[in-house]
Amino acid sequence: MCTAECNRKENESSSLHQLLLVSSVPLRMDLTLAVTQILVWPFVYINAVMLFTFYRKKAFRTETRYILFAHTLLIDVIFLVMADTVVILSHNYVFFPTAYCIPFCMLMDAVTTCTPLTITAMCVERYVAICMPLRHSSISTPSRAMTAILIIWILSYIKPFMDLSILVTTVSGEYFLEPTLCHYEIMTPEQWHQMIRGILYIIDFIMIFLTEFFCYLMIVLAAKAASVDKKSARKGLRTVSLHMLQLILCTIEIICPYIEAMVIEIDNQLYLSVRYFNFITFNVIARAVSTVVYGLRDENFYAALVHYIRCRQNHISSEI
Repeated sequence: MCTAECNRKENESSSLHQLLLVSSVPLRMDLTLAVTQILVWPFVYINAVMLFTFYRKKAFRTETRYILFAHTLLIDVIFLVMADTVVILSHNYVFFPTAYCIPFCMLMDAVTTCTPLTITAMCVERYVAICMPLRHSSISTPSRAMTAILIIWILSYIKPFMDLSILVTTVSGEYFLEPTLCHYEIMTPEQWHQMIRGILYIIDFIMIFLTEFFCYLMIVLAAKAASVDKKSARKGLRTVSLHMLQLILCTIEIICPYIEAMVIEIDNQLYLSVRYFNFITFNVIARAVSTVVYGLRDENFYAALVHYIRCRQNHISSEI
């Protein structure tokens, strides 16, 4: 109990120290906030238009890959909006009781975990489509896609609920009333808890990476087989490669807090710069990969997307 309280006080001291640093360079913080809005909201807009495009076309709503793609867009929008909310609240020194921040932090962590799991599901779908084309229509059905999404959300909430259970049993009731910034560190005040969480993330990454590597390897072998459509196999190979790139970015995002914890011991200003760089690169830009993979590379989806952006609904029929 004492350890938890000591760590809590250290976290509060660290948060207040960061606020002092922010207040000492207001021009810099105003600039970074403005740049964040410029980068975040165009992605939110594009993803929202893509979600609208998916909803309007019945053909997209009946294909597994588009259903999973739409789920990726949805969780990306949720994450970007929530992350931007945290940035704005921090910039304006807005504190909330810890108890109010916990549901917010749990949802944000679950959404973060949803991304690599959904990417993995999309890789498996491409593997089935290319390596088992005759069975693809029976395996990849809309109902199974929705079941996969439900399983993804259940798996994504396991770690946050574990963290909440540990938190409730290791801190006093006063902890939940303390004002704080809404960052996930409030869920893991003890160092041993943070280490366990890091180990679980490493295990998750290894399992996800092995699954995607298996899909990649099988598609490579299929691309060399004479019985497989070469063009389709090459396109699927590029798609899985982009998914693996996004997985790497998502994984770096997970380990960023540990890197930042080491940097802050060296220099406070460097810490702020590294923290901002990590946020833009591994939180915002990483979410753009999904847009490139299907939204812009897929000819059918791209044509429908351009149509709705131009608001020329009379030129393309929308099946409802």
